[in-house]
Amino acid sequence: MKSFRYTITDPIGIHARPAGNLNKMIKQFASTVTISGNGRSVDAKKLMSVMTLGIKQGQEVELTFEGPDEEKAAAETEAYMKENL
Repeated sequence: MKSFRYTITDPIGIHARPAGNLNKMIKQFASTVTISGNGRSVDAKKLMSVMTLGIKQGQEVELTFEGPDEEKAAAETEAYMKENL
């Protein structure tokens, strides 16, 4: 299992476009990906679930990866988060 924490810097938080792009990228991996924030954890491969977390700027999220490609999934997801959120 691999995980990392990230504090959202985007002024709008995790909003539709970056959440959709994040979701699209995560779906390419075989690993199970969970995103946690605001006291809840959801499947990051389900866009509407991610949107319901209501993550705003300055809030921390934790992403957890478990599966055969967890190393690659975690590295690419962390890079995406730093560039876009």
